[in-house]
Amino acid sequence: MNIIRTLSIGSILLMVCCSPSKNHVTHPSSDKEVSKPVKNWELIWEESFDTDFLDTAKWSVIKRNKADWGNYMSDHPDCIIVKDGKLYLRGIVNEDKKQDTVRYLTGGVDTKGKFAFQYGKIEIHAKLENARGAWPAMWMLADQPKYGTYPRNGEIDLMEHLNYEDQVYQTVHSYYTLELKQKTNPPYYTTHRVKTENYTTYGMEWFPDKLVFTINGEETFTYPRLEDVDKSQWPFDQPFYLMIDMQLGGSWVGSVDPGDLPVQMIVDWVRVYQEKKDAPLKR
Repeated sequence: MNIIRTLSIGSILLMVCCSPSKNHVTHPSSDKEVSKPVKNWELIWEESFDTDFLDTAKWSVIKRNKADWGNYMSDHPDCIIVKDGKLYLRGIVNEDKKQDTVRYLTGGVDTKGKFAFQYGKIEIHAKLENARGAWPAMWMLADQPKYGTYPRNGEIDLMEHLNYEDQVYQTVHSYYTLELKQKTNPPYYTTHRVKTENYTTYGMEWFPDKLVFTINGEETFTYPRLEDVDKSQWPFDQPFYLMIDMQLGGSWVGSVDPGDLPVQMIVDWVRVYQEKKDAPLKR
């Protein structure tokens, strides 16, 4: 695995997440801290939120941007809270239009310029709250523009949740899926049932030839690298960084009901692994 650690903070890439059509598969969720042990993995990076502040050596606050998901991103202290070993990312009604004119405020963090990795395993243990217009997400973007502008470098969505749905989306985006419209060769996403009131572990195992998505340590969806298609199908041969955010509103999730706010995503921990050098992975 290649590990990238830099001190410069890059700008957030702007994009609009595309709405996959529904292809529903049932998968149970649990409030237990489930992480299926794999003897070939070793922990290389983790965050347990065991301080009373956001560790800026690991995280940056996501800034507002022109993307569909970024209209209300804010560094307001009520949107990003670390306490009792948890990270609370919140969507709230903006009560002070003198300081900021937008209707709502949302919180998000990323590791851009601070931590990125290529191949390995990532898991995030979190609980979701429901609200009309709520769109919490855990996702990954390329650390550097190896293949050009978005979506040529790809996007990996570990988890997206909409409104009051009892399912989450796990999705892969790229120039191949978004611009060439190749969404069935291979299928680029799935949905799985979860109990949002429980803590659930969302994850992915990343290999040179496939992305294996997981929920509570169980495989849910595999996106393979194909050899006989346009090369833009697989931009996942470069380091990616992590984004976790509570989003509100947009063309996919729909309008926001202020009566449902505040709403939050509660993150318990994040863990990233790589393969042990003396025990290479065989899948």
